[in-house]
Amino acid sequence: MSIDVGLSPPGDKAARQGFWTATPLHAVVAVFMVAIMLRGVLPFNVDVSWWLTISERMLDGQRLYVDILETNPPMGGSVYMLGVVVARAIHMRPEVVTNGLIFLLIASSLALTWRALRFSSLRERAGGAAAIWATALLTVLPMYDFGQREHLALVALLPALAVYILRANGERVAPSAILIAGLCAGTTMNFKPYFVFAVGFCILTAAAQARDWRVLFAPENWSAGALVVIHALGIVAFYPEYFTLIYPLVRDVYLLANLPLLVILPTTATMLWVLAIMVTLTLLSRRQKVDTAALVTMAGSLGFAVSFFMQAKGWGYHAYPMVALGLLAAGWAVAAGSDGQTTSRRLRAGAMLLVALIFANGCLRFAVSIDARVVQEEVTLMGPRPKMLMLSAANDIGHPAVRELGGTWVSRQQALWVREVVRQALRDGTIDQATADRLAGYVARERAGLIEDFRKQPPDVLVIDNQNSDWGSWAAADPELSVLLKPYVLVKEINGIEILRRSDQARS
Repeated sequence: MSIDVGLSPPGDKAARQGFWTATPLHAVVAVFMVAIMLRGVLPFNVDVSWWLTISERMLDGQRLYVDILETNPPMGGSVYMLGVVVARAIHMRPEVVTNGLIFLLIASSLALTWRALRFSSLRERAGGAAAIWATALLTVLPMYDFGQREHLALVALLPALAVYILRANGERVAPSAILIAGLCAGTTMNFKPYFVFAVGFCILTAAAQARDWRVLFAPENWSAGALVVIHALGIVAFYPEYFTLIYPLVRDVYLLANLPLLVILPTTATMLWVLAIMVTLTLLSRRQKVDTAALVTMAGSLGFAVSFFMQAKGWGYHAYPMVALGLLAAGWAVAAGSDGQTTSRRLRAGAMLLVALIFANGCLRFAVSIDARVVQEEVTLMGPRPKMLMLSAANDIGHPAVRELGGTWVSRQQALWVREVVRQALRDGTIDQATADRLAGYVARERAGLIEDFRKQPPDVLVIDNQNSDWGSWAAADPELSVLLKPYVLVKEINGIEILRRSDQARS
């Protein structure tokens, strides 16, 4: 692969191409090595840790949405399941195997993307600096959110994005690329329904740029749609509880936790995305010819932005795909200045600096996590492989700590969020008392599940989170829970988080 980045003085083109033939591959490998080292420094992602627990339980015979409470479609469980299966086969930790599989997926995605573009008019720009930049965006930028569903969805989309760019240029697409693009786009949409906007905006932009409505009905779009339909039918057939139990819970309770748009707009992630898009538009406005690759990539970024705002949580990992694709479009626009178009060196140098700053700030933003190591260290002193239960709506206190300790998570859910969401909504005035009374059935069901789990597997360690809520007083006032708590003694309190252990008499 080769690319002339346009920053070196005029000279022998063959010499420059020889340099870029060897250097990009080495640089890509170097970026991968940096990203691998980051996995050893950054904490393991809380949601990925929970999905590994779900996968283990499903392999042991438990039923998703019945024995395990989870609000997301089963696609998440299926992708993380492979890491658990391989880990059991080779006797390694699922976390290590899962990270390895994700790096393999990223390498495969980049290779398939380059393969789709290698015979196109973009072949000079599809290698070299673009490959290095895309690698950094997929491996380094996610930071703590590495392995999240949004991260995997973007990795899966990249080969399809290459095909949409070819469609926008009116170029021939190889049959193998069509097949792969359909599978990749369908997989992306199956992670979350919101991702249809990213795929759809790419297709619409490609059709508009090609001035050909037939692009809307290209074979890869049909196969992607078919994969989505098959996935939906599979949920109906194998996971009917997702529609009968989980969907009503999400509709009535989970969506109460959504933030207003005016709260999400000024977030750091939104600002970074806006800056990346502004850089791209500024560079493209100086070009005489439309850059279809940057436009299609920017359309995908906009689609993921719609997804971010519709999910209305403001969480970093929800924003990752829109920021990453925005930066990819900006990087592509910077590289496009080397194709003979009149783009000032000073403008390109300034754009490069700004893009680098956005990337650095993005890394800081996506590295944000809750440090629960002090709780983990205290639990470690209580003995090996503890059975743990937590009274908290926070999902990052128990995970991934319990897995790091080789322990067993007693609860059927990652955190007790139903009661907390209803309580907060009532306190904030989002709902009235009559609505809270109507939702009391969901709260009662969560409580009943907690008590059932407690009795089925009495935990060795109990964590009660009084940091931002009243879980201790709530449990003490409950006639059944207060009885279950009697054998437990307080070991330590850390910033409102109580750590209790079952007494030796209760253990025996």
